[in-house]
Amino acid sequence: MKHDLVQHIKNDPNYALLVDKRSRFGWQLSFTMLFIYFGFILLIAFDPALLGMPLATGWITTIGVPLGLGVIMSAFVLTGIYVWRANGEFDVLIQKIKDNAKEEA
Repeated sequence: MKHDLVQHIKNDPNYALLVDKRSRFGWQLSFTMLFIYFGFILLIAFDPALLGMPLATGWITTIGVPLGLGVIMSAFVLTGIYVWRANGEFDVLIQKIKDNAKEEA
């Protein structure tokens, strides 16, 4: 019984669509985060003087501080984007899969 249900879910076109969309979106967000993070690291490696420049004349805070905070905040923003899409589009597909599975059972 359980094996049949699993097989039915795997054969559901909504399941294939969910796996494809969620997988692609996860990779896109991962590459975006890697680009931001390694971009910051490469900037530290190849132009540290730029990050050490003050934000304005007479200020102590350097350009590197808001850029570093931006890297951290981008992780929160990308997580929020994933949660927003997961609670919208992905949850609708999951509900369709559940409904189809209940009809089969």
